[in-house]
Amino acid sequence: MIADVVLGLQHGDEAKGKVTHYLCKFKDYTHVLRFNGGCNAGHTIYHEGKKHVTHHIPAGVFYGIKSIIGPGCVVNPPQFFKEIEELESNGIDTKGKIFISTNAHVITEDHMYEEEAESKIGTTKRGNGPAYRDKYARTGLQAKDVKSLEPYLIDLYEEFHSKHVRTPVILCEGAQGFGLDIDWGEYPYVTSSHCGLGGVLLNGIPHTWIRDVWGVAKIYETYVGSKSFEPQTEDDFFEQVREVGEEYGATTGRPRQCSWLDLDTLKRTLTMNSVNKVVFNKMDVLRALNRWQLVNDGELITLDDEQQVESFISHMLPDTEIYFSDDKHKI
Repeated sequence: MIADVVLGLQHGDEAKGKVTHYLCKFKDYTHVLRFNGGCNAGHTIYHEGKKHVTHHIPAGVFYGIKSIIGPGCVVNPPQFFKEIEELESNGIDTKGKIFISTNAHVITEDHMYEEEAESKIGTTKRGNGPAYRDKYARTGLQAKDVKSLEPYLIDLYEEFHSKHVRTPVILCEGAQGFGLDIDWGEYPYVTSSHCGLGGVLLNGIPHTWIRDVWGVAKIYETYVGSKSFEPQTEDDFFEQVREVGEEYGATTGRPRQCSWLDLDTLKRTLTMNSVNKVVFNKMDVLRALNRWQLVNDGELITLDDEQQVESFISHMLPDTEIYFSDDKHKI
């Protein structure tokens, strides 16, 4: 059995959807499994020249791969059906391709209403937090209890662990990033799910199946939420990054705070999640602004050009296979 993983190394919005979409095109996967989060996440994917934004549905659907929302997720049924309708209207055949694990939990209208007043954390107000709270309070509603979801339900034990004609080869698609992990992020400014490799295992994937862990980062960092994240500078550099990089949330449209790439926290994340491959996105943004800086050993370092940045990062992460990518281009 084989399972590859795509997870965010920063605070979400690292272009995990692009990497997942790319791997689905060039790897022979039988399933794509979304393993955490809900419609508080947005994956922007360019497929055959068209822009698509998904929140629940995994990227495997674009290549006709069986796409499953796992038990580590929470699902908003109206949003789920809206996404299917949008995909179909844009020429993506979803029939027989999209499934929800029977034990995934459901976001209700009450959950969304409750989170409307939230301001301390700066959530997307999509009801995720209350839904996860009720899950762990053992008062939640599971997908198997919602009649409208019945045609999409799947038993993951039967799907992955019973005898099949073809051995499953699974791509596990993460949401948010490890910097927002409920246990390892800067609490309380975190999401309500497990964003790292541990979250994959909670979806019924044994650790012995894991082959490659693809970590995704930007060459700078971004964050959406209430905590102070963007450093003060003497110029408007981060405002330029925001404009050139189109740094506005895919789910809420809120402007993202921007900061330098922090190699110290990145190395911690790679270690804790056994990441062996890293994609650094949005090289074209800093190339356009012609300013190359990052944090290492707690100090802000200025480098002369793109080549120096790539060499420095490769030297600091010697045991990792590294790819440098532009925004909407191939890896």
